[in-house]
Amino acid sequence: MSLKDIKRNYDLVNSVDWEMTPEEAIALHLEWGPLRSQAYYNSRDNDNETVYFVINTWKLPPILTLVRRKGFDSEYLGDFRLPKNLEDEFMSGIGKYKGVYAVEGKVRDWLKKELEV
Repeated sequence: MSLKDIKRNYDLVNSVDWEMTPEEAIALHLEWGPLRSQAYYNSRDNDNETVYFVINTWKLPPILTLVRRKGFDSEYLGDFRLPKNLEDEFMSGIGKYKGVYAVEGKVRDWLKKELEV
């Protein structure tokens, strides 16, 4: 799936939770950890579905991934490269540490512009 494919799929674009972090997705779907607020979710069960982007830096170059998580299952809907300037800026901003990161700041702004959100 390309960013253009995602952009054309209005239901998918509208289901993206732009505030979701990898940590919060794990707390919601796999653990009973703290969330934004208990009022944020009506229930935590296998019917909850979350769609969000993450940036994975375990291998270079960093990869932007669209994830759909439902209960204990997760599906990777697509992997994308960031523009080189954003890639470099992002890696510098995290100290070049390996991990899985939330999409924030300039990366989120670029992605929303690409998807016309």
